[in-house]
Amino acid sequence: MPAVVCAVALLAVVIMAAPDARAQENLDRDKSGQKLFASTCVQCHKSPRGLAKGRISFMLSYYLRQHYTSSAASAQTLTAYLQSVDTPPAKSKAAARKARPADVATTGSTAPRPPASVPGR
Repeated sequence: MPAVVCAVALLAVVIMAAPDARAQENLDRDKSGQKLFASTCVQCHKSPRGLAKGRISFMLSYYLRQHYTSSAASAQTLTAYLQSVDTPPAKSKAAARKARPADVATTGSTAPRPPASVPGR
């Protein structure tokens, strides 16, 4: 009889432990990058723009995996999202003026112009 009681007790422990194993699933699985940002980043960051700052995908994904996401797949999804909304650094107005050709800056036209006035006929 004591063996039956031990077997029943062991079975009860196994049954009670089984739901815990299922509860450890990845809660971030199948979430889009936007949803991952909303669930993990929005508390500190107003917008996802500028967070990638031109970083290498592997390094950003590794950082997110180590500090903020629950799996490598979630980190990669969040990395792709952050890089998709990342804006390139804005050029200063002075740099933009230097980059334009002189005739465009003065006339506003991009059509080629002759070097001197054309004599009348």
